[in-house]
Amino acid sequence: MPATGAAPAAPPHIMVVDDDREIRDLLARFLERQNFRVTAVRDAREARRAWPLGHYQLVVLDLMLPGESGLDFARWLRGQSSVPIVMLTAMSEDTDRIIGLELGADDYVGKPFNPRELLARIRAVLRRAGETQNHVEAVPKALVFAGWRLEPPRRRLLNPDGVEVSLTGGEYDLLFALAERPNRVLTRDMLLDLLRGRQAGPFDRAIDVAVSRLRRKLEDDGHHAQLIKTVRGGGYVLAAEVTRE
Repeated sequence: MPATGAAPAAPPHIMVVDDDREIRDLLARFLERQNFRVTAVRDAREARRAWPLGHYQLVVLDLMLPGESGLDFARWLRGQSSVPIVMLTAMSEDTDRIIGLELGADDYVGKPFNPRELLARIRAVLRRAGETQNHVEAVPKALVFAGWRLEPPRRRLLNPDGVEVSLTGGEYDLLFALAERPNRVLTRDMLLDLLRGRQAGPFDRAIDVAVSRLRRKLEDDGHHAQLIKTVRGGGYVLAAEVTRE
């Protein structure tokens, strides 16, 4: 019998890490109905054991885990892989949420949450991850501005003396977003959408915190910033000419 086309792609494999059995079971059933393959575990120890056993496309991670925290597991995971992470956080965990984003998490959903909202965020993160993979060749070798050199392939920043400056994942992503759009005002909402694919909440200060830290590392005084300028009522702008290599 002649072939009718290529075999269907395997469903994305998602790891759910949450110590609440009811949430674990609910998410597993819901996501499986949406054509995802799900491995659900209750803590970081089980997640570490399960990690080498499957090829995962995304991790849904609760920050409030017994024993090793979700933040510690996210830090470990980032040392193993660039797999997208969607965090589950209590609405009062502002500091942990910011730290999680700086560790390289891709998005977050506050508890209690609507499973359909989580599904929408998972699909958006997977879509962005796929787009990034498909456009690897378009990434420049370097973005050079005011003597500084940002190297996307190695995710590193060199100062005008050629010395590497340590950046968190969030700081790097923010600087890359600004350097890709020099002399263009980017609002907090635009930056959050570029970085995480979501809109800013009224108390979400992740961008402001990252800008403040980035200015210090760029030796760009916050009160008289010359590189990353604040536009009142607007957002932020990288006020420099950028050369792509």
